[in-house]
Amino acid sequence: MANKRTIITISDQERRWLAGYIRTHRVSRAEAIRRGIACLKSSEGSSIYQELVNRTKGTWSKGDGLKYQEKLRAEWNR
Repeated sequence: MANKRTIITISDQERRWLAGYIRTHRVSRAEAIRRGIACLKSSEGSSIYQELVNRTKGTWSKGDGLKYQEKLRAEWNR
């Protein structure tokens, strides 16, 4: 299975927390994010994730999310 790059957007507060985690644990940003995903995949993390999904379900109100995302990303190529 090939590795894929992913672009994410996080708040300044989350970025600062991540930078602290990276310094403390002496890992790359990518490794820190992989560890977070591994945590979510665990049984405890999975239930927390599912709870967050259920609490925020239906909060998007700008129409088709994929079309909106594609429109925003198209601006990057201008």
